[in-house]
Amino acid sequence: MRKLKLQVQTTVDGFMAGPNHEMDWMRFPWTDELSAYVDALTSPVDTIVLGRKLAEGFIPAWASRPEHEDEASIDWMNNTPKVVVSRSLTESPWDNAVVANDLVKAVTELKSQPGGDLIAYGGSTLVTGLIAEGLVDDIHLFVNPTAIGAGLPVFPVGAQPLDLVEAVGFECGITALHFVPKKS
Repeated sequence: MRKLKLQVQTTVDGFMAGPNHEMDWMRFPWTDELSAYVDALTSPVDTIVLGRKLAEGFIPAWASRPEHEDEASIDWMNNTPKVVVSRSLTESPWDNAVVANDLVKAVTELKSQPGGDLIAYGGSTLVTGLIAEGLVDDIHLFVNPTAIGAGLPVFPVGAQPLDLVEAVGFECGITALHFVPKKS
C-alpha cells in the first residue's frame, strides 16, 4: 500500500500561515543539506495531493519556472501528477492535475493503487482534514525559527498522539521533524 506523506512548513508555535495567510516568516534560502533532505523525502513520490486554494497559486507558480529553483525541482513539480481536493471544482483547470471532491474516498483509493508514495503540501483545510481523518502515514514538519502567535494551524483541534522518527537541524535555522501518528 502506498504511503501518504505530509510536508508542511510551520512556525515553532504550530502555524502553517498567519491569520491572513501570511507566509513571510519562512526561512530562505535553504541550505544544500535541507534541499538534499527534501530530495530524499520526495524521491519515492509519484503523486502530489493539494487543496484547491493552495493549488491555485502552487501549480501556476511552478509552471512559471521560478528563477530561484533548480531545473530538476521545477521539472519534478511540473511533471508529477497532482490530485486537487476541492468541494467547488468539478474539473481541473490545470495540466497534469485531476480534481477529487471527497477527501477520504480520494486518498483511500490513491493509497490502494499501485505506485509510489503520495505527498500532500496543503493548504490548511486539506492538512487538518487529512490528519483528522487518520489518512497521513508520515508527517514532515519543517519548523522555521519564528513564532507568530496566531494563524492557520497545522493540526486540527484535539489530541494528536505522534511518535518522533527523526529530528534534523539545518544551518539555515529550519528543523525537520518526522513523525508518524500513533496507532490506537
